[in-house]
Amino acid sequence: MDQIDKHSVSIEEYENQKTTRTFFANVFLWMFIAMGITALTSFLAASSPTFFHSLFSATGRMTILGWVVMLAPIVLVFIMSARIEKMSSGTMIALFIVYSVLMGLSLSFIFWAYSATSICKTFLITGGVFGIMAIAGYFTKTDLTKFGSILLIALIGIILATLVNFFTKSAGLDYIISILGVLIFTGLTAYDVQKLKQIGASESLEEHFMTKAAIWGALSLYLDFINLFLFILRLFGSRD
Repeated sequence: MDQIDKHSVSIEEYENQKTTRTFFANVFLWMFIAMGITALTSFLAASSPTFFHSLFSATGRMTILGWVVMLAPIVLVFIMSARIEKMSSGTMIALFIVYSVLMGLSLSFIFWAYSATSICKTFLITGGVFGIMAIAGYFTKTDLTKFGSILLIALIGIILATLVNFFTKSAGLDYIISILGVLIFTGLTAYDVQKLKQIGASESLEEHFMTKAAIWGALSLYLDFINLFLFILRLFGSRD
């Protein structure tokens, strides 16, 4: 009887691990698809002088289209977050792809501000840091819930500080924000991976919700990577 119980437990654990691995494979697949779309869109947009002039006026001020391109991704995140339970999987996927394109358009400015070599180096550094923290978050036995709460509060803090610095334009504050941004999104990567591992192993996660959960997980990690990349670029990037 004991042998049967042990065997049953091992089968159950195996199935849970298999489900978690499948879930994570889908999460990272969608994340890489989104990053590919963003990178291609960003490069093509940056290669078009017409697109640049549609975002900025002759005086260097952002046009209405420029503001739309910058703010639209934020609006989409809120929509996806608020409507995730009511949206179909197809709608969620479509919005995620649209979001990836919009982010590519809004990130095209980095090709005008930084050298290509600097962008490539920063991307590789970000990939290394992200990978290490993702592995740490997946395998650590430490509960990162409390750290996640602190990091989210800190994230709100740097968002507010960024808004203030938009008007004050303090180089010192910008440097501090960039350092804190790297630390926060490094920690959030591990936190989000652990949270997604728990979701993937959850027996209460309904099968029809798996795709939407994978898209939402991909969006979370995508945002961690992009923000980590941008903060590292602001710290160490060489401007053209």
